[in-house]
Amino acid sequence: QVQLVESGGGLVKPGGSLRLSCAASGSIFRIYNMGWYRQAPGKQRELVAAIASGGSTNYADSVKGRFTISRDNAKNTVYLQMNSLKPEDTAVYYCNADVQTVLTSTRNYWGQGTQVTVSS
Repeated sequence: QVQLVESGGGLVKPGGSLRLSCAASGSIFRIYNMGWYRQAPGKQRELVAAIASGGSTNYADSVKGRFTISRDNAKNTVYLQMNSLKPEDTAVYYCNADVQTVLTSTRNYWGQGTQVTVSS
């Protein structure tokens, strides 16, 4: 089994910064795509940023130029550096990953989420 655990969320003022981390654990052979999604109350979960194993990235238009996704393959961890935060960034942020284990084919996993609140 594979588990994704997010950390780094919290309360920050508009214009501030946060860095989210997501660590994968379990019998991991290889992690392919990793990404961050977010969901605000009453809204649909949306993709924020994604990064492939080769390093290519995709960002939602709303966060381009402000957020940066990166990964440390040795630690099975993906990060999201969030700068110039806005109140509309307030949401629960979820980690997502495509993970291959010794016993299974590649499967998609979700973390439990970490709250990010941007407020003055």
